[in-house]
Amino acid sequence: MGLPANGCAGDKQLKFLIYGRTGWIGGLLGKLCEAQSIPFVYGSGRLENRSSLEADIAAVNPSHVFNAAGVTGRPNVDWCESHKVETIRTNVVGTLTLADVCREKGLILINYATGCIFEYDSIHTLGSGVGFKEEDTPNFIGSYYSKTKAMVEDLLRNYENVCTLRVRMPISSDLSNPRNFITKITRYEKVVDIPNSMTILDELLPISIEMAKRNLTGIWNFTNPGVVSHNEILEMYRDYVDPSFTWKNFTLEEQAKVIVAPRSNNELDASKLKKEFPQLLSIKDSLVKYVFQPNAKVAAP
Repeated sequence: MGLPANGCAGDKQLKFLIYGRTGWIGGLLGKLCEAQSIPFVYGSGRLENRSSLEADIAAVNPSHVFNAAGVTGRPNVDWCESHKVETIRTNVVGTLTLADVCREKGLILINYATGCIFEYDSIHTLGSGVGFKEEDTPNFIGSYYSKTKAMVEDLLRNYENVCTLRVRMPISSDLSNPRNFITKITRYEKVVDIPNSMTILDELLPISIEMAKRNLTGIWNFTNPGVVSHNEILEMYRDYVDPSFTWKNFTLEEQAKVIVAPRSNNELDASKLKKEFPQLLSIKDSLVKYVFQPNAKVAAP
């Protein structure tokens, strides 16, 4: 689904207004823009402050707006359980305000959202290969973070100018970054071993820029096709990075005793994204190419 060029992008040079300067995705997005020589400015306004967003847009005159800001909680989403108003203020009120201002100004908003709003169920069973599609209704409200994200996604469906990208368990080639899913699980004392859909940022963030160029809107499962389990990733980490690395597993029941809120585990159907971008690699191939062997020469097919 795309939004017809209406003066916001079709006849205007690219210039991005990005929210989330201090965040992981926001920082990477700026570096990508620099590499592609795309002019960009980080927004200084607060998402929940409408007048400050309007001032940013007036000053920057962007072709597109990217939202990589939001509350995920530190050190993890358990923080949101005890900071519910702060979570609502940014993840719901702020995101909706930005979407509404962009719509008023005729601008497409690329919104980095989450796919952690689903969990395996009787139709989408673990190991079945049946993933949740873009039109499916979220079924996971175990954490307050996921609850707010599902709430705002449903409301954003009504905004024809918004491109919602469902990111899951993001991974990058920077294995020193504490937000990197691989870095996280290599530092855990114990890990559960469950297959999940995940997002390789090195491959997918450039695709999000291309989506803006194409004026794509609507909801997209923004993950690599297929699933990978925690143990499979840790085996790859051992084989490619640290031969001496070891880890221990524990069950979901054991994990529940050391976390405040349950975690989402699911497979998202990435066929819509794959159809738009046929070069998109499966999760395991993308892990090898972009994370574990980024400099390896790959034979032409």
